[in-house]
Amino acid sequence: MDWSCLIRNKESLCVSTDTRNLPAGCVFFALHGATFDGNTFAAQALEQGASVAVIDNPDYAIEGKTILVPDTLLALQELAREWRRTLNIPIIAITGTNGKTTTKELTAAVLATRYKVHYTQGNLNNQIGVPLTLLQLTRAHEIAIIEMGASHPGDIKELVEIAEPTCGLITNVGRAHLQGFGSFEGVMSTKAELYDYLRQHGGFIFRNTDNPYLAQMAGELQTIAYTTGIMPEQSHLVGAYNAENISAAICVGGYFGVSENDALTAVCAYEPSNKRSQRLQTARNIIIVDAYNANPTSMQAAINAFKGDTYILGEMRELGEYSHLEHQNIVNMLLERKADKVLLVGKEYKATTAPYPIYDDVQALCAALQAQPIQAAHILLKGSRGNKLEELLPYLKVI
Repeated sequence: MDWSCLIRNKESLCVSTDTRNLPAGCVFFALHGATFDGNTFAAQALEQGASVAVIDNPDYAIEGKTILVPDTLLALQELAREWRRTLNIPIIAITGTNGKTTTKELTAAVLATRYKVHYTQGNLNNQIGVPLTLLQLTRAHEIAIIEMGASHPGDIKELVEIAEPTCGLITNVGRAHLQGFGSFEGVMSTKAELYDYLRQHGGFIFRNTDNPYLAQMAGELQTIAYTTGIMPEQSHLVGAYNAENISAAICVGGYFGVSENDALTAVCAYEPSNKRSQRLQTARNIIIVDAYNANPTSMQAAINAFKGDTYILGEMRELGEYSHLEHQNIVNMLLERKADKVLLVGKEYKATTAPYPIYDDVQALCAALQAQPIQAAHILLKGSRGNKLEELLPYLKVI
């Protein structure tokens, strides 16, 4: 498909995949999935002011107003790649098992002290989110940071071929999405697809030289090196593991000409608001909210860094055949720490030897907390997103 008619002489593009958020004059892409078909909304999008609708079902074609393509998702990705190619700016790709979203946010804060930066919002880091992020770039932007997520082999390869980054950063590799990757080696090889792309296209990487796995994956790839520094006392982030994310952001900033002092000021001003490493102080409790996601590596890091007394941990999802072993490992870790104030959520914990209360779901724990509130505690709230642990916050007297 030749997308030049949509790109030529444009300072920015306007693209939408959702009729609930459809600026006038935008291009509507009729994406579809297991439970919805965007083709059925094409006419509505046009009525609401879309300039054109891109569809892949001829039954919904409207002469002069729709563009028929074989696959609307592939078309969205193609347009994003073509638009990106018109922008001669650095594109930084960030991936990793843990810390990629926080590192992206910190890096954006650092670079924003000197440049007009565009970066992935939230965690729109998949096959839909990456092209949408690229299509939000304008000719006024001077640098872009693209977060890339993966849960299966080949996912990063697909995303880098859309975004065509000039440089990249892998925060770390760990045991996550093992059901999709098959093994830790599968995690490594998939994350390394970023390194493979940059190696083939003359790019370079920012790499934590304290991490032996990253060294093994990088080989002779051109590297801007950094090490894990000390956690700044003024940082709003909690957990020693965030020192890696801060060090990465400062390294990227330094390469692009941001002074260390300006970079430190930026990272210390950053306040998380996305259920990642948030510290909430209430009249009754102090709560570390790290409930957006969890895997064995991040769970162990959070427990190791925690200085409080009460653990509320949700189960870890997408571990496949490794699930029982990894949940038992977390229980063993808590026992070794002699943790006695522990509440566990999720049926995966019921198969372990945990001597702690285990609740089937967050609703059951909400009922228990309503009957017997926790007071004067320092609490770690950590688990996979599917647990919805944030629903516990009203019962912990946060709101």
